Amino acid sequence: MDIQRTPPKRRGRYIIGGAAIAVLAFVTVALARLPHAAPTVERATLWIDSVQQGTMVREVRAPGTLVPERIQLVSALTAGRVERLPVTAGTAMTADQVLLELSNPDVQLQALDAGRQLTAAEAAELNLRTTLATARLTQAGVVATVRTQYDEAKRTARMNDTLAASRLVTPMEQQRASDAARELEERLAIERERLGLLDASLGRQVALAHAEVERMRAISQFQAERVASMVVRPGAAGVLQELPLELGQWVTPGQVLAKLAQPGRLKAMLRVPETQAKDVTVGQLVAIDTRSGNAGVIKGHVARVDPAVQNGTVVVEVALDGALPPGARPDLSVDGTVEIERLPDVLHVARPAYGEGEGSVQLFRLSPSGDDATRVRVKLGRSSVNAVEVLSGLKPGDRIIISDMSAWENAERVRVK
Repeated sequence: MDIQRTPPKRRGRYIIGGAAIAVLAFVTVALARLPHAAPTVERATLWIDSVQQGTMVREVRAPGTLVPERIQLVSALTAGRVERLPVTAGTAMTADQVLLELSNPDVQLQALDAGRQLTAAEAAELNLRTTLATARLTQAGVVATVRTQYDEAKRTARMNDTLAASRLVTPMEQQRASDAARELEERLAIERERLGLLDASLGRQVALAHAEVERMRAISQFQAERVASMVVRPGAAGVLQELPLELGQWVTPGQVLAKLAQPGRLKAMLRVPETQAKDVTVGQLVAIDTRSGNAGVIKGHVARVDPAVQNGTVVVEVALDGALPPGARPDLSVDGTVEIERLPDVLHVARPAYGEGEGSVQLFRLSPSGDDATRVRVKLGRSSVNAVEVLSGLKPGDRIIISDMSAWENAERVRVK
């Protein structure tokens, strides 16, 4: 006979399956909430520095060159063609040593013509002096003659007056003698006045002629100096720095022919970036590195700051206070470090590779064990070449990573091994 079978109950299976699904969902959510594994960074690739409390020296570093304190430029006084170059750059020159020789026939002809005109002016002055002297002597002779005639007329008039008292001469003869004496007296006065005018005009005419001679002499001397200037000399001792000329080259008046560095001390000319030059002032201490070891560092001070900006930099002139090291010479490339100020008792750290002063930046701070580093926000203050002031976010003794960490900008923590 057939036996009726009851189907088995599946509730237990469903319960087990649901529980398994719930556990899986819980584990998934829990794993999703776990923090991401921290990336690993090689310690050998990191720059690490410690935060310090103390004095921080603000500095500005800039490249530059050594230049002589006194530079003399030799310019052309006249146009000419370069005929001879007996010296080259680097030669120690004396004041009267020949730098180069020029030639210009026109200048020589002008000098000869000026000499001819001077000779003519001197001859004209001599002729004028002779003519005037002769005229004066002639007039002096006329005065002497008239004076003699006047004296004779006076004696005749006196004698006629005596004879007229005795009625030995007629009144007409007496009057005629008196008129003759008076006429000669007036003529004598006129001739003397003429002699005086001649003396006065003689001096003025001679002075004018002499002035013309002096003018021509000055022109002749100027032309002679132009000829002499074609043999170019430095005029002062020094070391020849530049002589940018070639044989046969034509030079014009005023053109710079050579540059000499006169003996004496050197100075440094630094090119400070315009963004950092605002803190540089006269009198600040400077260290000039001539790149010749420890003995090649020269102490100095800022002597002048150029008011203009050229190509994004400001020229700072530094007077050197220390002795020059061996090998220091003009146009030598140097590095200068200007001490701007000293900040006492401040937190400071080495300047991060990606952080600027006067702002906030995120840095990685190492744990006490040094096995990991956590990102922290740090507010920075005034900066220097190699250091920056810390205003907040760090404390003395903290170790931070100052190398570039932009590859882990999304990580809040890194492992260091």
